[in-house]
Amino acid sequence: MSNKLTMALLASCALGLLGGAAMAQDFDYGKFDGYTLKVKLIGGTQYEKLYTRIPEWEAMTGAKVDIVSSKAHFDLDREIKQDIASGSISWCVGSNHTSFAPQYGDLYVDLKQHIAQAELDKYVPGTLASAMVDGRLVQLPRVTDVSNIYYNKALYADPAKQAAYKAKYGKDLVPPETFDDFKNQIIFFADPPNLYGTAFAGKDEGMSGRFMELLRANGGDIFDENWKPIFNSDAGVAAVQWFKDIYDAKAVPAGTVNYGWDEIGAAMAAGQLAIDLDWPGWASYFSDPASSKVAANLGFAVSPVGTSGHRGGWSGSHSFSVTEQCDNIPAAVSFAVFMTNDESEMMEATAGNLPTRSKTFSDVVQWFKDNNKPALAEMFPIWQQSLAEARTPPLIPQWIEVSNVIWPKVQAAIVGQEEIKAALDEAAAQATTIMQDAGLLK
Repeated sequence: MSNKLTMALLASCALGLLGGAAMAQDFDYGKFDGYTLKVKLIGGTQYEKLYTRIPEWEAMTGAKVDIVSSKAHFDLDREIKQDIASGSISWCVGSNHTSFAPQYGDLYVDLKQHIAQAELDKYVPGTLASAMVDGRLVQLPRVTDVSNIYYNKALYADPAKQAAYKAKYGKDLVPPETFDDFKNQIIFFADPPNLYGTAFAGKDEGMSGRFMELLRANGGDIFDENWKPIFNSDAGVAAVQWFKDIYDAKAVPAGTVNYGWDEIGAAMAAGQLAIDLDWPGWASYFSDPASSKVAANLGFAVSPVGTSGHRGGWSGSHSFSVTEQCDNIPAAVSFAVFMTNDESEMMEATAGNLPTRSKTFSDVVQWFKDNNKPALAEMFPIWQQSLAEARTPPLIPQWIEVSNVIWPKVQAAIVGQEEIKAALDEAAAQATTIMQDAGLLK
């Protein structure tokens, strides 16, 4: 974390936003005087505000926290795998995700053995269930993600644009209800290099996940019920064609095929995108005039439906896990609970994230209203609505490995290096081998 960002976040925490001094003490966080807890945490704008609470945990327990690594999650995932391969697990708490967790084997403890059920009952039951792998609670969820639409209301309110869109498509210019509408609007609004219709994550699980989302919205899926890869279907071809169409129209930045979430968020905040299908954690950043040029015109809408009439609903939860090799598991568990307790969840929720504790859902919308944040009060019910059709990626150890054969082929097809069906067929063949080697597909 940069010193500048750290100081800014500490300053916001010092305002007493969440009343940390009044924190409930029903969980015993323990005393660990003189102990240094080593942690590896996800970095980035969406995630680092929560870390301003670390000094509170240090003061309460007498321990110190050493953030030995803070990286984008895909980079952190690769680093953790290197630690596993080299047998060098010298840290205690790691950022995790429901998509990543199944692949780590026995790296992390079963938190059900270390946390009283009364405390676990405070989490949303379905969210906690998705944090389990083979019956073991290997992570405590901190935020739930599901993607929906952010848009620039000023563009949609422009009478000239309204008339032009109506003349061209025979529809009113309103936030997209279908992925066909979404594609049309992306192309319609694009005026490069000043404005692009949108941008999308074009590498890593960001690309394969977005592909999966549209694939499912079109009635397809990654696997069938017997774990046979089926994403090279007509629905899969149509999904890739959607990305290729907006890329070929130059309605997205040429570099989007190498973008991750931070690049997309920065572009939206800079006013360079008309529409952004993105995660709830960006809401506070986009709605803050100090960081966002679109703050005064930020609109929210539920994600579009595909040809099946359903939403793709790509969802999952970021989390904290405790290593089996930790030299002080009670301290590590204390830290993980603290970073996901009621006060931490309110901090996450007031930034626009979907919380993982039940109590927070009933508190945060009123907090937005009381603190003159009407945009976020409007956003939260929209994000909750989309959870009705939300689905996680396949919760199997092989998911990231399969993802890593999907996204390069999808990327190659988007930029025209490979024909779409041939690229998906090759990726499906590689994925089939992965599933056969794992013994999941006979």
